[in-house]
Amino acid sequence: MSAQALILDFGGVISRTLFETHDRTELALGLSPGTLTWRGPFDPANDDLWRAMQADEISERDYWLTRSKEVGQLTGKDWHSMQQLVIAARGADPLPIIRPEFLTAIGKLKAAGYRLAILSNELDLFYGHDFRAKLPFLQDFEVVVDATYSQILKPDPRAYQDVLTQLNLPAEQCVFVDDQLRNVKGSLACGLKTVHFDVCNPTASYAEALEYFDL
Repeated sequence: MSAQALILDFGGVISRTLFETHDRTELALGLSPGTLTWRGPFDPANDDLWRAMQADEISERDYWLTRSKEVGQLTGKDWHSMQQLVIAARGADPLPIIRPEFLTAIGKLKAAGYRLAILSNELDLFYGHDFRAKLPFLQDFEVVVDATYSQILKPDPRAYQDVLTQLNLPAEQCVFVDDQLRNVKGSLACGLKTVHFDVCNPTASYAEALEYFDL
């Protein structure tokens, strides 16, 4: 049986990661090209903090809080949240950092009558509530669950169940896509069809997700 709904993380699944847009960040903040050198999954050998996060020694929120503070210091500001970094780096015009592969995929699913949802640990926490108003495609998502408000973070089973309850669908009829392995494991434990999104190859990851649907 074909899946009936696609459930996406936001982060690196829908938007290009901050790692991929250092040039835009440096330009927006008046930093010299090449100032930002941490590249997370694109160069884990040279990002100790990223490796610590992947080893569950620190949380994803901890990683981005540290990076935000570092970038703030480079610009003479005392930043204490990722939201401050994101708004300063890309808040004025977020559409250019949205993945084209994402827009193509949801366009196909919407045209075929499939349902769309977002399950994020920190959508508004990282991006700010005003960010949503600048993303017209969010109107196509009938369910948006954001742990900024629920305080239930993936991979807690209750986070996945919240989306399923709002969609009124069983787990086996939904495909969940996330770029963090811990969240992928959590969704598998809840019975969801799952794609571990590769930010280094978004085309292949979206192709894998669409294979679950009759298109």
